[in-house]
Amino acid sequence: MGAFNVSIQETSNDLIIKFEVNQFITKHQSFEFNNIDEAKSSPIAQQLFYLPFVKKVYISGNFIAVERYNIVEWSDVQDEVAEQIEAYLNDGGIVIEETGTTKKVPVTVYAESTPNPSVMKFVANKKIVTALFEFTSIDEAKLSPLATELFHFPFVKSVFIEENYVSITKYDITEWQEITIQLRDFIKQFIENGKEVVLPEAAETLRKTTNQVDASFDLLDDTSKEIINILEEYVKPAVASDGGNIQFIAYDEDTKNVRVMLQGACSGCPSSTFTLKNGIENMLKQMLPGKVDMVEAING
Repeated sequence: MGAFNVSIQETSNDLIIKFEVNQFITKHQSFEFNNIDEAKSSPIAQQLFYLPFVKKVYISGNFIAVERYNIVEWSDVQDEVAEQIEAYLNDGGIVIEETGTTKKVPVTVYAESTPNPSVMKFVANKKIVTALFEFTSIDEAKLSPLATELFHFPFVKSVFIEENYVSITKYDITEWQEITIQLRDFIKQFIENGKEVVLPEAAETLRKTTNQVDASFDLLDDTSKEIINILEEYVKPAVASDGGNIQFIAYDEDTKNVRVMLQGACSGCPSSTFTLKNGIENMLKQMLPGKVDMVEAING
């Protein structure tokens, strides 16, 4: 089991803070506790209710949200609460006893076509991973039980898993109308059964945890940081809605060349490669005048 890291996320309600964990702590289930009695099935929630300012505890997927009473400000206590949760999890503390009553949310998965005719996006109504993963063979998929099982279908060429969806690239031997329902039902059942989509240590092993990503970002030069921020804000949301991703690889100050990798539905799609390369190139030239001459897009 990889080490647990807890990060603090503000919410739109200033009384509630989310303590986000770098791996899942419940099997795609949600729990809400209004007091210490209700929290009998959750030792960690009970522990949190010992803090006098804790009003309500909500546990779901990969986070614990806590609502406070007005007697303190979050800024004064949030770091200690995050440390307490992190220490508890790393000591092997139980989040939910098996008897815990779950607010069982039925899993729905729908299929959505993408601009790439070889790729179909299967979207779930819940978060299934905490980072982004791409697997292009069964060998690479060791860290993902879901991807491993999907590669047992002979027509699956690659698997891309984002926050709440799975993009599947198929071989040309079959048409989508013959396999879409089969794949959708398979993914739905897999998630409903509470199976692990990726192993807890996957993000850490593949250097995708928030801390690792932040540490790598801090080592970059200023222009590379600016490029990443532009991609994150203007490009990624659009390509994610199409079932893909764009990842910064490198920037060369001498040649003013930017290298990016296209993943998921963007990978291997002739139109998107051309459109993205030109679109990103023009955007970076305009937003970073004199710093970017060319964008080279490679397929993941």
